[in-house]
Amino acid sequence: MTSRLLNAAAKLGLCGAAGGALVAGITLPLVSGAGLTAKHAAAAFSELPPPPRDDGVPELTRVLDRHGRQIAQFYYQNRQSVPLSRVAPVMRQAILAIEDARFYQHGGLDIRGTLRALIANTRAGTITQGGSSITQQLVKNILITQAETDRERLRASVRSIQRKIDELRYALALERKYTKDQILERYLNIAYFGAGSFGVQAAARRFFSVDAADLTLTQAATLAGAVRTPSDTDPTLGAEHRARLLERRNLVLRRMAELKMITPEQAAAAIRAPLGLRMRPQPGGCESSPHPFFCVYVEREVLTNPAFGPDRASRERRLQRGGLTIWTTLDPVAQRAAEKAISARVWPQDTQVAAEAMVEPGTGYIRALATSKRYGRNPRNRPIGPRTTYNLAADQAHGGGLGLQAGSTFKVFTLATALSQGMRFGDGFQIPSTYVPDSGYRDCSGKPVNAPGTRIRNAGGEGRGGPYSLEMATWHSVNVFFMKLERQVGLCNVVKTAKALGVRRADGAPLREVPTFTLGVNEMDPTTMAAAFATFAARGRYCRPMAITAIVERDGTRTEIPPSCSTALDPEVADAVNHVLSGVFTKGTMRGQSIGRPAAGKTGTSNGYTSAWFAGYTPALAAAVSVGDIRGSYRYPLTGVTIGGRYYAAVQGASLPGAIWVDSMRAALRHTPPLGFVPPDMRRFGGGFTPGLKEYLEKQAEKARKAREKQKRKKKEQERREEERRERETATAGDPRAADRPGTEPGRPSASPSTAGVRASARTPQRAERPQRAGAASDARRGGPSATARPRHAAGRPAHRASGRQRALWTAPPAASRRAVPRSTAAPRAGSHGTRAHPARSHDTRSRPARSRDARSQPARSRDPRSRPARPHGTRSKPARSQDARSQPARSRDPRSRPARPHGTRSKPARSQDARSQPARSRDPRSRPARPQDTRSRQARAPRTTGPRAGTKRTRPQHGRSQHARSQRARSQRAAAPRTPSPRPTASPGGHRATGAPAPGPAVPSGARPPRRTGGAGDGTPAARPGDPAPAGTPGGGSGAEAGGAEELLEVAHEGR
Repeated sequence: MTSRLLNAAAKLGLCGAAGGALVAGITLPLVSGAGLTAKHAAAAFSELPPPPRDDGVPELTRVLDRHGRQIAQFYYQNRQSVPLSRVAPVMRQAILAIEDARFYQHGGLDIRGTLRALIANTRAGTITQGGSSITQQLVKNILITQAETDRERLRASVRSIQRKIDELRYALALERKYTKDQILERYLNIAYFGAGSFGVQAAARRFFSVDAADLTLTQAATLAGAVRTPSDTDPTLGAEHRARLLERRNLVLRRMAELKMITPEQAAAAIRAPLGLRMRPQPGGCESSPHPFFCVYVEREVLTNPAFGPDRASRERRLQRGGLTIWTTLDPVAQRAAEKAISARVWPQDTQVAAEAMVEPGTGYIRALATSKRYGRNPRNRPIGPRTTYNLAADQAHGGGLGLQAGSTFKVFTLATALSQGMRFGDGFQIPSTYVPDSGYRDCSGKPVNAPGTRIRNAGGEGRGGPYSLEMATWHSVNVFFMKLERQVGLCNVVKTAKALGVRRADGAPLREVPTFTLGVNEMDPTTMAAAFATFAARGRYCRPMAITAIVERDGTRTEIPPSCSTALDPEVADAVNHVLSGVFTKGTMRGQSIGRPAAGKTGTSNGYTSAWFAGYTPALAAAVSVGDIRGSYRYPLTGVTIGGRYYAAVQGASLPGAIWVDSMRAALRHTPPLGFVPPDMRRFGGGFTPGLKEYLEKQAEKARKAREKQKRKKKEQERREEERRERETATAGDPRAADRPGTEPGRPSASPSTAGVRASARTPQRAERPQRAGAASDARRGGPSATARPRHAAGRPAHRASGRQRALWTAPPAASRRAVPRSTAAPRAGSHGTRAHPARSHDTRSRPARSRDARSQPARSRDPRSRPARPHGTRSKPARSQDARSQPARSRDPRSRPARPHGTRSKPARSQDARSQPARSRDPRSRPARPQDTRSRQARAPRTTGPRAGTKRTRPQHGRSQHARSQRARSQRAAAPRTPSPRPTASPGGHRATGAPAPGPAVPSGARPPRRTGGAGDGTPAARPGDPAPAGTPGGGSGAEAGGAEELLEVAHEGR
């Protein structure tokens, strides 16, 4: 296949050479008959056509930033013309050696060279030398380049005798007009070298990443060899094409050696060298630009501005072919600051998009344009993805979309209108909670545009009315206030003010003149809003946003483009606006966010959170940031969304756009000295009055003071509790016996009766009688908060407003709301060797232990304190007392024979009745509730003397005692003790089977049903039924309880939509 292609190419070359010889043969007899030589053959043509114009050759257009660094390039053909002096001499020699060695000796037609090329090409079987002169090739390239239609291009490239004659005549005309060096320079700048490179400069940059002036011998020979068949030697098409390019390079080197341009040694050394390609991409358009969205703005500015041509076709031709150098307003520092601030908070894959524009006040120069998405098309042309082709920071005329509703940023136009009509600082009026714009609104044509079906509320729907001054309403963005103010100053006047500041809809449609104009119902773009707010920074001078400052033509002619500015506001009115908007950062919706220098601005949140804005400025720079959903702001509002990895319940102007604005402006102005605004004229704008505002502010200040005092008291109480907790931890850590005390796990502190209970009883004698909150046992074991519970009122809630964690801990419901749970009669589970016997556990240890039954329903003798069992250690209640020795058998005095006490709890266990007064059947453990134990700890307890698991072996030793010693002691105690009935275990309310001794509690009379229990506390103890009196030792039904009230906080009007 390859040999077939080479044969075809050879035949085509021979035909071309024969055509050249034919032309020479046709022309030669005509001139030889007159006795003229070949040198003067051109003079025989009495009427030559004018030479073709070469000023329309497509040139590359470069786009530069404000410092002269290239940021983009546009071209129809990648060409950058250079003078012959900027082309390496070796490159000139190489192109002459292979294309036209007698270029400086003939007058446009080299008959000797044509015949020699014909013979050489016939012998070689391929095209080794050119048959046309460089002047003829220049004519052919000019005709092809200037062709704009397919027919013109076909006519310029077809092989025919007539085309050869026309080329010869044009070549002779060029020889008359230009010198040889000028012809060679034009040829080197128009020739195609392959790989998309037109001209020697573009080819040198493309192939070797150097300029044409720096080409070496081997590099020059490579480029010269690629001119003849650039499509066959394109190195980007594969190894086969690179091999052909290498062969052509070596051919050029040998030809240069034949012509004595280089020595044979130089040629041999260069032939042995590799190609040494360093291909450099030469992309065109905005997609390859480092700042693509700004590039799109520049491109659309050229294509839409009549200053660059009468119609779009001529403007596009000038951009693609004109070889222009466009100087722009882009500031790299500001651009990087905007891009970094956006990318830190909004990710490209988010469906929500952020865009920012920065404009310089007083000039309108656009310093930065940035968006959260990358420029380009998504895979498979999907509409949603990390890329977009919409210039989201600009209007539709500059590649943007339909824009987003500007929200409360439009309130500044109403503010400026009111100040220009004579309103002063402090002026204001009363506003209702809601407002209906049913009258008083007319557009600029005089037509009523009232909206009786619209109801206006303030941001968040709080609906609070009251007196507001002009500054307060602006700082807190009060919707109702600005609706009434717009009616007062006139809707049409507000619209005129906005238009004077350059406000235009993003889609190019006329502004909607409706009552809610001041609330920002019109869709805008960040560039337009930044330019409008820059007017205030420039003291009322509006400048149209512009991105191009100068244009340099291909011939070096430079055209400056001045700013387009006009006076839109009285400078003193602009100063007054700056004074009010500065308070947004110190007293309004942006309070707490600062850039460290004087700044002013306004937040904006549209109705329904469809979009969010912030527009602000300093005397040196203005910027506007918008955030919305690219899928559609109305269908996808900014509520309950995750943007940039952060969750937002609702995106407002200060939350996300304001934060982006602060970060970007702080970085963009870091090298700019801070400047302040001109102070307002207080003689003109000071001295306003709002009826009732002073009293309203005093009332709000008093509420704020009370709220602060209450917060201080709450903080002091928390600090006191924390101090008590640290004291308990210190006391427990300093007791060396804490680790060996029963009921204490290793490494976990536990309060003892001597260190905790006695001290607590000394401080509050009746504290042991108060109900305890759930989880007290675990807190005491960990050395946590105080074991004493807080008083409760009749409803069972804490007497004061508790935090979320405290409410979660205080879970014990009132007695009237508990649900009865039947007592379980599950059979006991027999103990086995190697298992640990545990007392009954409560199902939920975080709940409040159930209280004992009403003491009034118990027999009198049950109140004898001598019949009570020992209290649990580690609590703050009264220390445990031993039972009456007279009523106990001898063995009961041995502490090892007692049932394990519930250590680690803070609650006083339910008291048992006097055993002497109980009938025999009342000792049935099934009728008694399980003793509440702490299920979070598994400490070893004293051996059992009764019960089905008495004396069983434990699976692990504890406190240094061996398992065998404990088993031996348990057996000896069991042998010495008299036979007693073994109680059966009960089941805890949570369904867990409990073993061990029954918990003390009231006896059940003969024939009576066991008392009902509730599942609220989950501790197995009986609870009072609804309507029963409060049991002894517990607070009465609401007596002494303190009613808790909701905390009053100062409410201020938030940002409006």
